[in-house]
Amino acid sequence: MESRMFNDVAFYQIGIARKYMRRHDLNPMQFIERDKKYHILRLLEIGYEPFHLTGDDGVLDELDEIITGQQTQISHEI
Repeated sequence: MESRMFNDVAFYQIGIARKYMRRHDLNPMQFIERDKKYHILRLLEIGYEPFHLTGDDGVLDELDEIITGQQTQISHEI
């Protein structure tokens, strides 16, 4: 990934992560734990192109749906 694109994605990840923490009342350590489990920052990197055109609330809603789906899948596997 070229330097400019990397910077754009990193800046975007930071902004969405902050909004995600506010939405879910998480502190940074809680966010890190959730990211380890659900790969939120990786999802934002992979989906950067469509996500950054969607709007932050839409992205946050999409992340919630993805994570809920992962939680449901994990609970069915247990």
